[in-house]
Amino acid sequence: MSTEATDGGAPSGDDVLSEADANRLHEARQRILDELGKIIVGQEAVIDEIMICLFSRGHVMLEGVPGLAKTLMISTLAQTLDLSFSRIQFTPDLMPADVTGTEIIEEDRSTGHRDFRFMKGPLFANVVLADEINRTPPKTQAALLEAMQERQVTVGRNRHELSDPFFVLATQNPIEQEGTYPLPEAQQDRFMFKVYVEYPSFDEEFEVARRTTGTAVGEVAPVLGAEEILRLQRLVRQVPVSYHVVRYALSLVRQTRVGSDGIPDFVEDLVGWGAGPRAVQFLILGGKARALLQGRFHVQVEDIQALAKPVLRHRMVVNFAAESEGITSDNVVDRIIGATPTTEDELSRDARFQKIFAS
Repeated sequence: MSTEATDGGAPSGDDVLSEADANRLHEARQRILDELGKIIVGQEAVIDEIMICLFSRGHVMLEGVPGLAKTLMISTLAQTLDLSFSRIQFTPDLMPADVTGTEIIEEDRSTGHRDFRFMKGPLFANVVLADEINRTPPKTQAALLEAMQERQVTVGRNRHELSDPFFVLATQNPIEQEGTYPLPEAQQDRFMFKVYVEYPSFDEEFEVARRTTGTAVGEVAPVLGAEEILRLQRLVRQVPVSYHVVRYALSLVRQTRVGSDGIPDFVEDLVGWGAGPRAVQFLILGGKARALLQGRFHVQVEDIQALAKPVLRHRMVVNFAAESEGITSDNVVDRIIGATPTTEDELSRDARFQKIFAS
């Protein structure tokens, strides 16, 4: 079982969650939204989910048609967080060394001595945009796996630590599939969220057209630095979560697993493969970050429900029968939420959930 969601971020003895910390993160969220609003119109829900991933030490995959400002949103966010930013345009001829870096032979002209020197690749930044990640072959996609999981890269016999904080945002184009290499399930599972970037509303698109066809240029100011982000990431883990909320998150995830006791009939009919334990970890961590961003000290069932789709949609595979009827994983998640009691008493009394928790 993966420990990606539970290691590498344990709170230190110097960090104690206080009301001031909760207020600081809540205020920082609004300041980040205000700064991004100088450049980006709308997309507040997308930005919120990106921030939840960031403060949970997760990574995010963005999917949307071209022209929705995904790249601009990410680069602007890096500026508001005062973090280094790197963009990798994934293409069919991109090699792993183009991403991680490579060793070169360097000669000392005074002595004639030659030695290897490592030249860092674009992965050595705080915020890394993997643009159109499904356009590059699996060998190069796999170069991201070690970086996302272990926060290091191995070149030759040497391991190189990556910058901290380290945050990968990958983009995919859902409408153009020729010449693409779909990400393996193992790599998709490394992403905490899969976020859909939708078309703007009429008023938002009107504002985009007005702003981008004039001479005015917006400038953003940094809101948080790297050290403060690292401290807030540690504090997120101190947000208390009740056993009931943990059991509720477990009940959602375990109902996606075909063949298990107590799952709904529609899951058996529509789902080919369910989510693993990492989904539960990310639901709870995301719930903690969401609570703090909203100025609360505890995780609620509503936090888990709000994050169920971005956590589960790329971990749950619908079968051919569902696809032929136009049913998506989001539709199945909605039905699972509707079929799951929200109170501890109802969960405990329901015979179906007794089977789920006993299996």
